[in-house]
Amino acid sequence: MTKPTAAEPWLDRARHSLRVGVTGLRRSWPSVVLTALLVVLAVPAALLVAPGFLGPEPPAPAPPAPAWHQPPATLSPEQGLAPLDDSAAVPLAASVTAQLEPLLKTDGGGTFTGLVQDALTGQVLFDRGGSENRVPASNMKLLTAVAALRSLGPGHRFTTEVVAGPAAGQVVLVGGGDVLLGPGESNGDLVMGHAGLATLAARTVEALSAAGTAGEIKVLVDDSVFTGPALNPAWESGDVAAGEVAPLYPLALNSARFDPAVTTGPRPQDSAITVAEEFAARLRTAGAAAGLTVAAAVERSPQPAPAGEPAEDAGGEPAVLAGVQSATVAEQVDHMLQESDNYLAEVLGRMAAVAAGQPGSNDGATAAVRAQLADAGIPVDAMKLVDVCGLAMGNQVSARQFAEVVRAITSGTDSRLRAALDGFPVAGLTGTLDTRYGDDSTARGAGLVRAKTGTLNSVLALSGYVVDADGRLLVFSFIGNGLTPGAAGNRMALDRAATALAACGCR
Repeated sequence: MTKPTAAEPWLDRARHSLRVGVTGLRRSWPSVVLTALLVVLAVPAALLVAPGFLGPEPPAPAPPAPAWHQPPATLSPEQGLAPLDDSAAVPLAASVTAQLEPLLKTDGGGTFTGLVQDALTGQVLFDRGGSENRVPASNMKLLTAVAALRSLGPGHRFTTEVVAGPAAGQVVLVGGGDVLLGPGESNGDLVMGHAGLATLAARTVEALSAAGTAGEIKVLVDDSVFTGPALNPAWESGDVAAGEVAPLYPLALNSARFDPAVTTGPRPQDSAITVAEEFAARLRTAGAAAGLTVAAAVERSPQPAPAGEPAEDAGGEPAVLAGVQSATVAEQVDHMLQESDNYLAEVLGRMAAVAAGQPGSNDGATAAVRAQLADAGIPVDAMKLVDVCGLAMGNQVSARQFAEVVRAITSGTDSRLRAALDGFPVAGLTGTLDTRYGDDSTARGAGLVRAKTGTLNSVLALSGYVVDADGRLLVFSFIGNGLTPGAAGNRMALDRAATALAACGCR
């Protein structure tokens, strides 16, 4: 067989993406696309034919990304997978296996397990130890995403409130699960910083002024929605010191980071107090013109603030002075998956537990995730959950279970889960896959493979979905354990395997 040129597979994928993307659209679209292509081709042709008539050449604009680097055409602009052609040919299991077996080789020690399924029928197309329990690393966040979306709902928002304190001259900042707070004004266009402390402070001053409050205000903080140890004892101290995670509280700035742009190194060890201190500073600035002063020190509230009411006559409960709301759970789940945010994952797990009436603790979170998976029809009997972000080496989940989770997300059977589709990083473009799939052996998967990554010292994982060359949606999970730390060939093996699925007609 003649070996195709490097460009030919990309062009084939581009043509296929265009075919799938225009399915069901108006008849006029093909002519629009054709016209656009002719224009793109005509401009460089004109430049070649008549450079002397054009004068000095202006600086060239940055070229658009090639067609094979665009997100899959099967993703609708609104979000999620467009209707797929269920008459497209299902790959032959023997052909898929023949493609993947030579690629899934470890670089040094360890082993890879994996499972590939047809998303529509569940037919297994590749199975190498797919039912064996493995340490999954951050692929665990896919399980947490399912639990959060099912228990809380995609449109749910966490509220950070300020209520009247137990004594005169006190206000209590009540954590409600938003750990993506920003220090400044609320910005509805952002996920991190959707709710801002400057906005909360301004609203609090308005309420205090309306009530005729003057003089010094003391800020207390209530973080009682979470219980149990703030740090999971299963986490390695070196991982905590490196900033992979921090002690957990139900309110934090920038997902418990000093600077959202710095994702390594030291983190706040008490994010609730850190938020309270920032809020007090913002309250001091906002209240100066209203004759309010704010005490320098902040403290924890001596008792949990009961759910506040708009007025103090509601059973003696404290008045709610102000509040700000987070981005939606769907948006936070997408952020968690794209950035592989351990802190956010753990908080979402605990809030899922609270929503189910369970303690907001690590044990509550793992129990809530297991329960939601079981209710979603995912087998959980052999599954072992030690945390819900994947940082613990004690987690045990199989590739088959991850493939079934991805099937549940892509299927549309539970519309709540489809909100996670945008969270899967896109190969070569977004999230934790943005710098991968640039090698000649994986470039055909760029823009087509969508998958959650997982990385620990001796663990690599990749679970996601792809539309193959025949238009068939496939879900997959590949997990390597006992790998040689830092061996580059292991990550490449996973990316090549996913790329093979994207390019596979496999008939």
